[in-house]
Amino acid sequence: MKTLRKNWLQILLSALLLVFLLGYATERWRPLVLERLDLWFYDTRLALTMPDSVDPRVVVVDIDEKSLAEIGRWPWRRDVVAKLVDQLTGRYQAAVVGFDIVFAEKDDSSGLAVLRQLAGNELRDNPAFQAQLPTLERRLDYDSLLAQHLRNRPVVLGYYFNFGDSQEKSGQMPAPVLPAGLFSGKQVSFLKAAGYGANLPVLTQAASAAGHFNPVSDPDGVLRRVPLLVEYQGNYYESLSLAMVRAFLNYPAVEPVYPEPILGKSYKQLEWFKVGPLRIPVDNAGSALIPYRGPQGSFTYVSAADVIGGRTPVESVAGRMVLVGTTAPGLKDLRVAPVSPVYAGVEAHANMVAGMMSGKVPAMPSYLMGLEVVTLLLVWLALLWILLRLAPLPATLSVALLLVSVLVLNFLAWRQGLTAVPLAATVTLIVLMYAISMAYGYFFVARKQKQMANLFGQYVPPELVEKMSEEPEKYSMEGQSHELTVLFSDVRSFTTISESMEPRELARFMNEFLTSLTTVIRNNHLGTIDKYMGDCVMAFWGAPVYDPDHARNAVLAGIEMQKAITELGPQLKARGWPEIHIGVGVNTGRMTVGDMGSQIRKAYTVMGDAVNLASRLEGITKQYGVGMIVGEMTRQAVREGIVFRELDRVRVKGKDEPVSIYEPIGLTEAVDRSVKSAVELFHQALKYYRAQNWDMAELQLLNLKKQDVHCKLYQVYLDRIARFRQDPPPPDWDGVYEFETK
Repeated sequence: MKTLRKNWLQILLSALLLVFLLGYATERWRPLVLERLDLWFYDTRLALTMPDSVDPRVVVVDIDEKSLAEIGRWPWRRDVVAKLVDQLTGRYQAAVVGFDIVFAEKDDSSGLAVLRQLAGNELRDNPAFQAQLPTLERRLDYDSLLAQHLRNRPVVLGYYFNFGDSQEKSGQMPAPVLPAGLFSGKQVSFLKAAGYGANLPVLTQAASAAGHFNPVSDPDGVLRRVPLLVEYQGNYYESLSLAMVRAFLNYPAVEPVYPEPILGKSYKQLEWFKVGPLRIPVDNAGSALIPYRGPQGSFTYVSAADVIGGRTPVESVAGRMVLVGTTAPGLKDLRVAPVSPVYAGVEAHANMVAGMMSGKVPAMPSYLMGLEVVTLLLVWLALLWILLRLAPLPATLSVALLLVSVLVLNFLAWRQGLTAVPLAATVTLIVLMYAISMAYGYFFVARKQKQMANLFGQYVPPELVEKMSEEPEKYSMEGQSHELTVLFSDVRSFTTISESMEPRELARFMNEFLTSLTTVIRNNHLGTIDKYMGDCVMAFWGAPVYDPDHARNAVLAGIEMQKAITELGPQLKARGWPEIHIGVGVNTGRMTVGDMGSQIRKAYTVMGDAVNLASRLEGITKQYGVGMIVGEMTRQAVREGIVFRELDRVRVKGKDEPVSIYEPIGLTEAVDRSVKSAVELFHQALKYYRAQNWDMAELQLLNLKKQDVHCKLYQVYLDRIARFRQDPPPPDWDGVYEFETK
């Protein structure tokens, strides 16, 4: 819930994007950019999986430049066309011949019209002429001659429909393949024609069938589908490719098929046509996607002139389905296809015929709309979880993996099931949601991080600044009271050291050891640097980011600072600088933390008695000959895991209440057994000392000093015992040692 509140704007923008894409998927609106993206994905899948080989089952008889040069310009005389039909169905034994051509106008090239005019006028009274006229009519009526050659032959003529406002009609339409009223009550939206350009009645009546050759271009002008049925005045007319397939199969009926009921619910969208043994997938407009095999030339081409002249080998045509069309540029039957910017329209029909016969027509069933909606919802939820919960790098990798998974699954659906699942909306959702997340992170989160860095960056380690930026509202520079742990570190005898150095050299010297100490505090133990006071470093833990282990982290930092200075010794010596030693004081307690100072200058710092005590503890480290002293509350807060040696119970300058002080020795598992034993013996000596049993305390201390002659702490207590023997403490003495100086 906290994540939702923090990222409400990002979630809102993502939800609006989802609603927009759901509207596209459900066809409430169809932005051109998304439609073109879906078409591009379709073309890419098609290009990656095309067989790119020649299909021998369909032959294109091409009215090419060679044919035009040999026979003459188009249109040819109908007796020439009749000879072409005769050759294909007779000599070459083609299984089916389809014409991607319409014969809409009468052929008067034979001069028969002139003879008929003479017979009715100048030669009306010429018996010989009148007697020969019927014979001449039979020879010179090229339309009738072509009709005779079409009759009882497996020939399918082509024609076209007019759409929009053009209601012009010419020629005679063939019989519809499906009657009016068949699709009443169904949610089917066939293309509706307003007019047509059909073949001459004599040819339509003679041919075995006819089919329209209207292409359907997508919004980008590319030919990807063919309407297998077109509605005209309530009846339904088949395409040229469908009519050829039906002719090849001896004209089985066309049966529309709808999805099977699911959970008792029937669907009214068209899914496919059943034509004999064939199953042809279509969309809800009755259009089928063209299964392009490759670039132009994926079928056998033979020149129409060679067929008419009998020069084509019979085996190249026999038993095959033949499409008569043209690739000659001047005859304007060139299209833009997914596989080529210039593509012969006749080969598009050839692809459709071959695809239907092989059962390899791509499917776009109506249920894909529901699939796309579900996919969008699931991807949206997955992206929300990824982008709101993961860091930028793992989120980027996860989004990339999700995108690749969607692309791979989509490609598998195409490759294995030949199903064209829409992809644009899902990919757009992934890309834009990622972009929104990155932009949101840059403009909002990064700005908050910069604000945090500006406020705390000079004090707080980068890791904590990053954590603070996740919930910046929780952090401020205003003064607050918290239990924190503060650390003071100071270089012993620094005044003497500084007097022996030039100013520039002193600056480099200080930068060297202060950098080492700061690295330990900030980088290794995530402490907040309060300030530098000459050679002194002040830091604290537990603010601005809450740290339940602030006391432990401060103590570990102090121990490591001692080690860092020791390791730095050889480097200082190599540069001609003196070795240094530091004293560290650490104390835990309630203190005020915040941005404090004047209107002219402020600093994020801590204040309070607990802070002052830490400074005093650092000051008395040299009195006991130890590197670090921590207060009683720090010792209690650490609890376990670190070995402490109790040093004394003292009353420092400016404090009325006595406090127990301790020296951290190291992590329990790292401290040698002999050292632990020495600590226990000292604690026993301390008990004898506080009980004023000077003899036993002295004996214990002397034994300890034999083990470590350089330990100043033992001598401190031996000196005190010697004084107390000469000047015993009062009867109410509580064992507290009082310091008169800071």
